[in-house]
Amino acid sequence: MAEDVHKAPAAPTRRLTLDELVERDGQTVFELCTRLVTKHGPGLSRQAVCRHPAVLEAAEPVRARRQGRHESHDLNTEPPEHIATRWLRPDTPESAP
Repeated sequence: MAEDVHKAPAAPTRRLTLDELVERDGQTVFELCTRLVTKHGPGLSRQAVCRHPAVLEAAEPVRARRQGRHESHDLNTEPPEHIATRWLRPDTPESAP
């Protein structure tokens, strides 16, 4: 799974999705699609955007939560923080392998 954390932001659309969640957490896939297409042009289709939150959720930088019939996505900073802690502060106990 740690390898997935590194691969998940490899696609440009996934990086844009993460940027959108940094700006505003709790967005549905429809909201993410609308914001990405509005900001970055019609070259991004809904179909192209829809699969990326699931990939990010599987790698854990994004968490999904149900609200009635809708699923909202939130940024989960724990995996990248763990990676940063491992190399930026190697003397801390949680960074030990």
